Amino acid sequence: MASASSDAGRGEELCPGCRERMDSRRLARRFHVCPHCGHHGRLAVDERLRLVVDRGSFRERDAEVRSADPLCFVDRRPYVERLAVARRATGRREAILTGTARIGRHPVAIGVFDFSFLGGSMGTAVGERLARLIEHAGRQRLPLVVFAASGGARMQEGIFSLLQMAKVTAALARLQAQRVPFLSVLTDPTTGGVAASLALLGDVNLAEPGALIGFAGPRVVEQTIQQRLPAGLQRAESLRERGMVDLLVPRPALRATLAGLLALLAGPAVVRRRRFPRGS
Repeated sequence: MASASSDAGRGEELCPGCRERMDSRRLARRFHVCPHCGHHGRLAVDERLRLVVDRGSFRERDAEVRSADPLCFVDRRPYVERLAVARRATGRREAILTGTARIGRHPVAIGVFDFSFLGGSMGTAVGERLARLIEHAGRQRLPLVVFAASGGARMQEGIFSLLQMAKVTAALARLQAQRVPFLSVLTDPTTGGVAASLALLGDVNLAEPGALIGFAGPRVVEQTIQQRLPAGLQRAESLRERGMVDLLVPRPALRATLAGLLALLAGPAVVRRRRFPRGS
């Protein structure tokens, strides 16, 4: 959530919103929401799952799908080397985790972007995992929940990356035709090709407070138009005012809000009943 303070050895962090120092462990218990100003820091994938899904209910799907290097791309370092570094640093194979879970006892298909893996960029593997997840949601009639956190398309894969925007959007159109609900949760940041494709196509679009949401980042826009943007123009609050986001949901209320929407859109939660022998 925050940059490490000069007292990092004592486990303190500095809130980028109000500049208050906080105990790192206390902040982690609050899922990186500042108790002073409410600033929402970025969550790791595991923290996100602990926040919203029923304990022990998550089952990963398509873990074997990972990116190759179709263009043998090299910039300052080879793409394959960047992938290897990201995998070692995060312990993950790709920039999204997909699977099934329960939220408030409602079964869902769920995808969580990992911004710490190459900026959550959408390459061929991310697009394929998403497309498979959406198709599984349609076959099983599971509501789809996706947490977006991405800088956009993965440029090291060129046109192969850009094609994922169309592939995922087409899969979502088929899901919509099947009348299976899609809840999109926009977190900080949701930009580029992910914002321009799946992130704002939910039946309900939710956003965390302060999340940066837009196609190009503010610095890129300002450099292009040679003007200063109004403060907060690309933040979740501004998009909510303009109708592009349906709900602005603080992190502590996110699980209950999702469960309520699932009850509304998908019907009552499934409650497993204990089976008793006949005649008992």
